[in-house]
Amino acid sequence: MHIVRIGGRSTEQHSADAIGNKAANLARMAALGLPVPPAFVLPVKLCAAIIDKDAHAERDLRDGLKEGIEFLEGATGKRFGDHRQPLLVSVRSGAARSMPGMLDTVLNVGCTSPAVQGLIRLTGRSRLAWDCRRRFLESYTETVLGLDPAPFAARLAELTANEEVLSDRELDSEALERLAADQQALVEDRDDGWLENAAAQLESAARAVYRSWMSERAQAYRRLQKLDQLEGTAVTVQAMVFGNGGLSSGAGVAFSRDPSTGLAQPMIDLVLDAQGEDVVSGRRTPDTEETIVRSLPTIAAELGDILKRLEREFGDVQDVEFTIEDGKLWILQTRTAKRTPRAALRIAIDLVREGLITRQEALGRIAGIDLAALVQISLVAAGKPVVAGIGASGGIAVGRAAFSSESAERLAAAGDPVILMRPDTSTADVAGFAVAAGIVTAVGARTAHAALVARQMGKPCIVGCASMTVDVAADRAQLAGTTISGSDWITIDGDGGNIYLGRRDTVETRPEAELAEIASWRSEAADHAHDGHKPKSPRHQARQGSAGA
Repeated sequence: MHIVRIGGRSTEQHSADAIGNKAANLARMAALGLPVPPAFVLPVKLCAAIIDKDAHAERDLRDGLKEGIEFLEGATGKRFGDHRQPLLVSVRSGAARSMPGMLDTVLNVGCTSPAVQGLIRLTGRSRLAWDCRRRFLESYTETVLGLDPAPFAARLAELTANEEVLSDRELDSEALERLAADQQALVEDRDDGWLENAAAQLESAARAVYRSWMSERAQAYRRLQKLDQLEGTAVTVQAMVFGNGGLSSGAGVAFSRDPSTGLAQPMIDLVLDAQGEDVVSGRRTPDTEETIVRSLPTIAAELGDILKRLEREFGDVQDVEFTIEDGKLWILQTRTAKRTPRAALRIAIDLVREGLITRQEALGRIAGIDLAALVQISLVAAGKPVVAGIGASGGIAVGRAAFSSESAERLAAAGDPVILMRPDTSTADVAGFAVAAGIVTAVGARTAHAALVARQMGKPCIVGCASMTVDVAADRAQLAGTTISGSDWITIDGDGGNIYLGRRDTVETRPEAELAEIASWRSEAADHAHDGHKPKSPRHQARQGSAGA
């Protein structure tokens, strides 16, 4: 089996069908000279065999991981699991078509106890080292071992309360060391040697990522998006860069244009002193473009240039994950951005006007959109909202409140529109997303995986609604002190991020100017096609005959 190397001196290019879209784009960015951490890829063709526990595939997996780690050690000058210069890695998924948040990822793999001491020696930051250890334990035990994360969350909540801080971001190194020790105690009975064996961690993590292809949420997403023809996921193993090293570090997601409205301006979410899962999971409400410009102006300028370059290179709006490590920008992935139907229309027209794509390409990109049904819904005299959050996917939705995917499906089956209201944005709710008219979450980001899915489905979505608390068991929510129960009517505005009680009146308008432009392109394309199929004139045929003589 052949592994694919990315970064270092390698400029290999491979198809998305072979190594997944994520890895193919990563290799392309590395070849462009962008700041990409080195990585290697186990191919898609190994996925089905690993799921079937094929002995030959298991041997290929072990050999490929050994070969790949040797490549990463050479590229970084570090050693995997070492007690002096430790290399930590992320283990990520990647199918031929993007499936945001539907497959598994394990971060900080190789973070054994000796590696923790090595990180402290290497960086001088004990807080960073212990934060990586406890993050690894949380990620590995949930993703690889399949354990309930609730005991870990309870221990973290207890510790933050005892330390009188608001979140884990405020815990000092000593508290994080105690947290890691407590977490280790929770899982020691499941230790078959992996706790202090970096190679065993890596092998199990890679196997878990492959097997996540058959998870319930992944299968539901492929069914909804008509992606059943995909053969599996690749596994990308990448050298870790650390966004959780202080306030000159962070993790974020950037769109080269607004994927909700189509406006030609970047949309960026950043969480300082954090790792990527903090952003894309939707568990934290991030800062925005203004924070980066104010706190890290050089990084903001560099990121803006990279977004423009990637748009030109790929010829489409890009969704980019990045990490800032001690003031240095690293690009972890790029993919074509999911967008709302109205954004797709505007983006297609703008890219043609900017010369990035042809009219024919633009028509192909919007071919799946029902333009006749494309309307802009606005509120009529909405009044004051009961609460407000962050608009993540534009549009107006009116429906009955549901606080779980199961209740959303039940209400939708009765024929009523539904607003799914959740504590956070989780891709596990993809079945609820499919039946909901709109989505609201108490925490989360515009760039979280679940917000991406909402935009792709064309659903209005509000995130980061801090004044909302959801009690799923009691089937009710508090909206800034006002209680609503399951099946109560509410109205949401995904552009302004506002939530209103009851059913509000709406008015529909159509983007007539844009639709007229698309109609003219289609007419022109039809004329060209017609001209191309007209019978050739005798004069033209004679000219062809003499030319061939």
